[in-house]
Amino acid sequence: MTKFINPGLMKTSRRNVLRGSVLAGAAALTGAGAMATPRAPKLHNVNATSAKLYKAAAEQAKDTTAKPADLSGYTRVKQELVAPPFAPEHEQVATGGPKIVEITMETSEVLMVVDEDTGAEVWALTYNGSVPGPLIIVHEGDMVELTLRNPVDSQMEHNIDFHASTGALGGGGLTHVYPGEETVLRWKATKPGCFTYHCAPGGAMIPYHVTHGMNGAVMVLPREGLKDKDGNQLKYDSIAYIGEQDYYLPKDEDGEYRKYETAGEDYSDSLEAMVTLIPTHSVFNGAVGALTGENALNAKVGETVLMIHNQANRDSRPHLIGGHGEYVWETSFSDAPLTGLETWFVRGGSAVAAMYTFEQPGVYAYVNHNLIEGALLGATAHFVVEGAWNNELMEQVVAPHEFAT
Repeated sequence: MTKFINPGLMKTSRRNVLRGSVLAGAAALTGAGAMATPRAPKLHNVNATSAKLYKAAAEQAKDTTAKPADLSGYTRVKQELVAPPFAPEHEQVATGGPKIVEITMETSEVLMVVDEDTGAEVWALTYNGSVPGPLIIVHEGDMVELTLRNPVDSQMEHNIDFHASTGALGGGGLTHVYPGEETVLRWKATKPGCFTYHCAPGGAMIPYHVTHGMNGAVMVLPREGLKDKDGNQLKYDSIAYIGEQDYYLPKDEDGEYRKYETAGEDYSDSLEAMVTLIPTHSVFNGAVGALTGENALNAKVGETVLMIHNQANRDSRPHLIGGHGEYVWETSFSDAPLTGLETWFVRGGSAVAAMYTFEQPGVYAYVNHNLIEGALLGATAHFVVEGAWNNELMEQVVAPHEFAT
C-alpha cells in the first residue's frame, strides 16, 4: 500500500478532508503526525489560517450559478513542454485569433543530487521531473488549459498556483490532486509579462514544496510581440530559461547532509532548516553546475538571447558578467522595458525577462550578484559564445608581465 506523506495530519480521505485543506496544516502538528517531531517549529496558527483560506478558495468549485465560459472564436492547439533551460516552440507575434493552449503536467517526486562534491541531495518535488518546472509560453488573451496529473505512486498531494491567472488563489484552490488523480484547469492570460507558478498545498507545506523545487514560469507575450518604449519591434533568437532555487538541506550532528529514503521523510528536519532563512544552496536549474561546463548555454556573436529568470521564494539580482540587460522587463510587458542595466532585480515570487545581443566571443558568467550566493552557494551559469573578437570594443594592449621596481 502506498504511504501518503501528510505531515502533522490525521489519516486523509476524500470523505473526511475538504479539497485544499489536507496539507493546510491543521492543529495536529504536535504529537499526532507520523512525520512530526518535537523539533518541528510550531506552525498551528499559520496552518489554521491557511486551511481557512484554501477552504474558501475550494468552495468556488461548488458555484453552479456561473455561466460556462464562451469559447467561441478560440482555436485549440497543443503545446509540447520541454525541459529547462529550453523553451517550447512558439510564435513571438501571434497569428490568428486567441487560442486555447492545451498543456499537460505531471507532478513527480525525484531524488536529485544538488552538489556532487558534497553529496548533498534532495527529494525534489517537481512538475514534469525538472527544477524549475517547464516554461509555458502563450499570448495575451489566450486560454491555458492544463491537465495536472499526480501519479499513483506519489507520496504527497500537489496543486498549482499560477501568478499569471485570476481567481481561486491562482487556481491553487481548484487543482488539489491526490496520488492517482488528475484535474483540468482553464484560465485566461489577461496580463502580459513573465510570472511564477508553484505548488501551494497549504500551510507549512507551501514553502516546503517551493523550496523543494516545485515552481516554474509562464511567459505571456503581447499579441504583437515585444517592443521598446518607442513601439519598435524587439525580437530574440533564443530563450535561456533559468530557475533560481534556494534549498535548505538538513545536516546531521557531524555537519553532513542527511539522506532520506522517500519524499517527505525530511519534513520536520527541513522545517527546522527553513526557518533559519539561510539557504544551504542557491542554484540555477536545480543543482550546482547545472548550467556550467558541459551544461553551459551556447550562443554566437550577434545572437539575441531572452533570459527568463524565475525565483519563487527569494529576491535575486542577476548580472551578466561581460554583458548587459539591454532591455529588461522586471514587472510587465505592458510597461516600457528598462534599458542598459548592469544588474536587474527579481522580486521573490516573480519572473523577469532580460534581452541581450552578444557582441564578443568567450565565456560569460551569468550570476546572482549577491556574490556569496553566486560564487559560494551555486547561483552561476555560463554562456559560451562563438565568433570573432572585436578590438574596437576591448583589447589587451599589454599582456600581464613583471615590472621593474
